[in-house]
Amino acid sequence: MPEIGETLREARMRRRIDLAEVEAATKIRAKYLRALESEEWELLPGPTFVKTFLRTYAEYLELDARLLVEEYKQRYERPAGMDITPLNLRTQRRSRRVAPRLGPGLVVVLGIAALLGALYLLGVSGGNGNESEPPSSARTATPTPDKAGKKPKRKQAATRPIRVSIVATGQVYVCMEDGRGRAVVNKKTLDAGQRTRTFRGRRFKVTLGTADARIRQNGKTYRVAKSKDPVGYALRSGHRPQRITRGLAGCT
Repeated sequence: MPEIGETLREARMRRRIDLAEVEAATKIRAKYLRALESEEWELLPGPTFVKTFLRTYAEYLELDARLLVEEYKQRYERPAGMDITPLNLRTQRRSRRVAPRLGPGLVVVLGIAALLGALYLLGVSGGNGNESEPPSSARTATPTPDKAGKKPKRKQAATRPIRVSIVATGQVYVCMEDGRGRAVVNKKTLDAGQRTRTFRGRRFKVTLGTADARIRQNGKTYRVAKSKDPVGYALRSGHRPQRITRGLAGCT
């Protein structure tokens, strides 16, 4: 199969389309389009955006987007789970070494518990039967209605829907999904001063191409961490925005 970048460039040249026209139609910056055609993957925000940009660009050129994305995965992506197996094997070996030492200790603990139980029963059976009962206040040491009522209120507050929007401070690429994985902001590039509409829900995931944005949640504004790769955040009811490095919103 021809090179990925060569396939994109030849398709664009056959249709006599300028990169500026592609940028306007796909909302992908021209420097990223040039990086795709030259296969300079390190100039792109990260593997998630490489596949998203590649799919969008291929669909615009009426190419087989799925075939190009699969070709990229086979050539350039490291197979998932390469570093997991050794760790699991080490954990299994460690558990085998520790398990034999737990047996005698457990027997000792059970023996002590049985001895204490026997002593307690002997003390109860030999005690005076005329002992008075403890005061009623001690028997009914239950939480007051006020204290017991606080936990349900906190649970209700934690499940209350949140209001979220993204405000751009510079040009930034935005993908945002709701709790069901549906794209509510689908591969959109915002310029400085622009913002998305406000969404309501209990859970969202957002991926930002750069740090040139602010997250607006329930009336409060949160800064975005600076990073050379795309920045992902999990937005949940009852919590501040939490940065994530896996499972980024891809809006695919």
